[in-house]
Amino acid sequence: MKTQMQKGFTLIELMIVVAIIGILAAVALPAYQDYTIRARVTEGVGLASSAKSLIAENANTAAELTAVATAWNAQAGDNGAVSKYVSSVLVDAATGEVTVTFNQDNVGNIPADATLVYTPYIQTGDDAVQLAANFGSGNTGSVDWGCASTANLVSAGRGLATLTPGTLPAQFAPSECR
Repeated sequence: MKTQMQKGFTLIELMIVVAIIGILAAVALPAYQDYTIRARVTEGVGLASSAKSLIAENANTAAELTAVATAWNAQAGDNGAVSKYVSSVLVDAATGEVTVTFNQDNVGNIPADATLVYTPYIQTGDDAVQLAANFGSGNTGSVDWGCASTANLVSAGRGLATLTPGTLPAQFAPSECR
């Protein structure tokens, strides 16, 4: 007599495969959503880089900082710079801080009007002095930027501890802003 060979999969084998796929999907989907939000936040970081360059190159006095901030903020209907994911990129005329405000509707699961705040500092050797506080002091040095989301541990570790906090959750912020 001939024995018949089994063809196909048994029900239990199929159920095991479906269970494995379900577990992988349950782990992967939240991680994928976080990565998507981080990618959208990166657009705001790119828009802020133009404002940061403008300040670093042109704001050597309080009057110049005010002029740079006024000119920058007048763009895009007084929103500085905007995009699909960014509501505004504004420069504070008194401190030089660049605040990126994100569009919650397009970015995803973040708080309404979530922000990242970039603060300019002058590296004066051993110290880092906020840009506005350095005007008229005679100190010179390179411009360094601190960044803050709801946390600023990285900037604080670099000696830039007195940052204005942002409201974007640190889990979605670039590593320099956590």
